[in-house]
Amino acid sequence: MRELKGKVAIVSGATRERGLGAAIAIALAQAGADVVVTGSGRSLGSAAPADQAAGGWRGLPDVVEAIEATGVRAHAIHADVTDSAAVRRMVDETVERFGQVDILVNNATYPRAADRVPIVELDEDIWRRVLDVNLTGTMIVSKYVAKQMIARGHGGSIVSISSIAAMVAPAAMAAYAASKAGIHALNASLADELGPHGITCNVVAPGFLDTARIDALRTDEQWEKRLSAIPIRRAGTVEEVAALVCFLCGPHARWISGEAIAVAGGELRRAAR
Repeated sequence: MRELKGKVAIVSGATRERGLGAAIAIALAQAGADVVVTGSGRSLGSAAPADQAAGGWRGLPDVVEAIEATGVRAHAIHADVTDSAAVRRMVDETVERFGQVDILVNNATYPRAADRVPIVELDEDIWRRVLDVNLTGTMIVSKYVAKQMIARGHGGSIVSISSIAAMVAPAAMAAYAASKAGIHALNASLADELGPHGITCNVVAPGFLDTARIDALRTDEQWEKRLSAIPIRRAGTVEEVAALVCFLCGPHARWISGEAIAVAGGELRRAAR
């Protein structure tokens, strides 16, 4: 069903092969929306990450082609979500090209790197950068897209991607967990402020997903140990999370707002026991 036909969506952080952002963008397109995808800090002409470029992956151009293959329009914009001027240009360019913005999916995330260490070893500059990209970037993009939605007066949907790390706050993940927990608080404020304008705001918090980000864990021992913590005994797929995002942006979810929904195979409930 093309329930999102006539809608225009922006999905940030949609450059990685086998990534959640690309899957969400394609799912929205399959539901009928025209989709604008944004890169991270790389310019449109620069190379994809080395681990993916080796396999021929080009980043945003490949995502755009996959979206257009569904029969809708697509456009790629280089925009650093922490740069207000760049975000304003992104929104203006989207409106100039497509006339409106109905859906925003905040998926841009600082890459898994040197932040995954105990707090006593955590570099303060890395802490600041993780929060800047994950939390402040979500605020900036939401701010300027919401302004456009309010001005147009036709409502809209904002979905921000978090993580169950925001709820369980594992050891050696303080920066990441704090940034994602901040997204939950930001979403609650957005839902209250934007609800009167017909704009719904929700968080989707995935658990362990089978993406390129977890390739380093694909040794038999590490993989099986990680899956043993999940009652369903497997990693989630990006398509499963993307389907929920599409639902939250569609006509059957107009009374769902201010929520944080975990998609984690039962792992979050187990962690709470």
